[in-house]
Amino acid sequence: MVRHLLASAVMAAGLLAACSPGTSATASAQTPAPATAGRHPVSGLEVIDLVVERGTKKLAFKVEVAASPEAQAKGLMFRTSLGDDEGMIFPSAVPEPKSFWMKNTPLSLDIIFIGPDGRITNIAANTVPYSLDSVRSSGLASAVLELRAGRSKELGIVPGDRVSF
Repeated sequence: MVRHLLASAVMAAGLLAACSPGTSATASAQTPAPATAGRHPVSGLEVIDLVVERGTKKLAFKVEVAASPEAQAKGLMFRTSLGDDEGMIFPSAVPEPKSFWMKNTPLSLDIIFIGPDGRITNIAANTVPYSLDSVRSSGLASAVLELRAGRSKELGIVPGDRVSF
């Protein structure tokens, strides 16, 4: 799944990464083993703990960190599965409006935008696989969290909940 920021540099890097002839969709589409602390077996990205706080309830996830422009451009592209308590976080050093698309992403996702205060600003639930339509934050975002589609609703995650990682 690709999370492309609409900043021109990231967009250009993403398009190049998406079109790279060295990337094998077959190799990238492997079903990953459950993520554990350390590195993800498919992406090689660092896996960290993330918590969504719903009042007194704490919902724990293991998420891959897409920290570099290349990792953010690729996102969960070509991935065919994502565990219930797994996801990917896209941190940003500078809060800004964010826009993502689902190019080359066979999984439907919940895309959760996190404001500078660490609270969820909006959720794009059940995104359409492979769509080129932009999914946008409803303001400044300092991070974006992607979970399996429907997971936000299942767990009752809503705007205003706090996210820490």
